[in-house]
Amino acid sequence: MQPVLYTYFRSSCSWRVRIALAFKGIAYDQVPVNLIQGGGQQHADSFKALNPMKQVPALSIDGITISQSLAIIQYLDETRPGPRLLPEDSKKRAQVRMISDHITSGIQPLQNLHVLQKLGDEKLQWAQYFIISGFQALESLLQQTAGQYCVGDEVTMADLCLVPQVYNAVSRFKVDLAPFPTIEKINNNLLELKAFKISHPSCQPDTPDP
Repeated sequence: MQPVLYTYFRSSCSWRVRIALAFKGIAYDQVPVNLIQGGGQQHADSFKALNPMKQVPALSIDGITISQSLAIIQYLDETRPGPRLLPEDSKKRAQVRMISDHITSGIQPLQNLHVLQKLGDEKLQWAQYFIISGFQALESLLQQTAGQYCVGDEVTMADLCLVPQVYNAVSRFKVDLAPFPTIEKINNNLLELKAFKISHPSCQPDTPDP
């Protein structure tokens, strides 16, 4: 059986996994989980049984279901051939994990849907504050590690985390990238790659019509 990805078109966590699947050429089926419609399909008992955290993504593969995007990506890298997403070199691998955690733990959770739903009129200012402060630190890190991409000239897990976060920053929260030239350069380089294009939120089965 093909893997089944439970996903939402605009979820940055889901997008990371879609990029990994595309990058490695893994065929899979999608089951959309609308995080807004009807109060959020992630709250249904059927989905809660797959992921008790009631979050996307979740990937059913090899007889198990894995949640948390970085756990999924690392499992794919350990079990599937194709381009590596974690470098063999231990120092570069540590840098990839550092950048990935910086984004997925230090920025994204503070501006995701679940958090913003608890706020009032200050949603935009809240999200901008945490994204900009996170990007300031990230820009400094990337100036030390980057080549064409986040860590050198090979696509890694860090790049899979960067592009969805930049998309959220610009398209949803109107963050100006001008103060972050390294982030902007890497993001532009990555968006030229097929795996990033076909996994983009604008071209998913559950993407709403314009």
